[in-house]
Amino acid sequence: MSGTPRIGILTAGGDCPGLNAVIRGVVKSANTHGYDVVGFLKGYEGLVDPVSYIPLTHKTTTGILSQGGTILGSTNKGRFAATVGVNDRLELDPELIAGVQTTVEHLNIAGLICVGGDGSLAVAQQFHEHGIPVVGVPKTIDNDLSSTAFTFGFFSAVFCATDALDRLHTTAASHERVMVLEVMGRHAGWIALYAGIAGGGDVILIPEIPWTFEDVCQAIIRREQRGRKFTLVVVAEGAELPEGGFVTQDKAESQKQVRLGGIGNFVGKEIEKRLGKETRTVVLGHLQRGGNPTTFDRVLATQYGAHAVRLIVEKKFGHMVTFHPPDMNDVPIIDAIKLSSVCPNCSAVQAARALGVCFGDNYHEPPFRCPDDGETATMNGGAGFCSLPLPLPTSP
Repeated sequence: MSGTPRIGILTAGGDCPGLNAVIRGVVKSANTHGYDVVGFLKGYEGLVDPVSYIPLTHKTTTGILSQGGTILGSTNKGRFAATVGVNDRLELDPELIAGVQTTVEHLNIAGLICVGGDGSLAVAQQFHEHGIPVVGVPKTIDNDLSSTAFTFGFFSAVFCATDALDRLHTTAASHERVMVLEVMGRHAGWIALYAGIAGGGDVILIPEIPWTFEDVCQAIIRREQRGRKFTLVVVAEGAELPEGGFVTQDKAESQKQVRLGGIGNFVGKEIEKRLGKETRTVVLGHLQRGGNPTTFDRVLATQYGAHAVRLIVEKKFGHMVTFHPPDMNDVPIIDAIKLSSVCPNCSAVQAARALGVCFGDNYHEPPFRCPDDGETATMNGGAGFCSLPLPLPTSP
């Protein structure tokens, strides 16, 4: 057994673009500080019974910066499930934690880097409470971890959804259809919001803003009246139905998060029933989690890896690396594993409303008088945009 101190790293929960970039960043940074690195396989499962890990070196991590997925494997099931629903916590089996402590001591692990989302980092928090030296790296395409501006994987998922909207735009316009795109995000609407803005969505439905079918249909009718015979609807998988509740793929179990999904088809069928307008639905699903990371996510993930090593060098255990542009900071993991939701009045929502995007909530722009010409215009809820009313286009 080598006397050189080691850093351990694992990737837990769902996969996402950028995981390999974190691993590479950890290895290269750790080596400059005199640490060896081992990677535990299949998330937390590789820590105990049977312990499963591989050495990570410059040679074994060469060329992985641009690769999607994770060379260490991952799982969001198994013995280390620590959350139910959004914020509820399950206590881990003490024997599991004792097994992890034994592994850490036996392998001379100076610090364990846990890369994951809220559920995975809730496990890391329990490790910390039992004296295991851990640091966290925020990973989720949902961007729903508090205390950090962005999680890596988010912009790669947004890129995928935006590309889908670009493609749906042309076919929707050609056939004068309503196209509904369902995206991931669980109980946060970040992917739907950013992709909807970037891809020119006309209606965006997210968990944070209550909506009704009446208002969605009215938005489609208003577009028709302006000569726009097609509509792009972006709906987050966790958007709550007007009458309450979520559309799920299966029933919730006592120790398992419910699988969201199916609201896109529900919305599409309801629109077609109410308006008699041909409607099609596309569910992106795991396409958003696969593929290569974007340039931004490669840079962000690499920084997360390097700064996670810094936290171990500084012995700031129980902390998670955070990104507050342009700086990398850290916060206690316990403060970071709370849900980060879209603020209904955030600048991105305001900008989308100013562009005419409907959030299905019967929003009306307050009147605003332009000081230079005295003509009545509209100001979007403090967004800072004003425009003169335009005449409706005439039929050809």
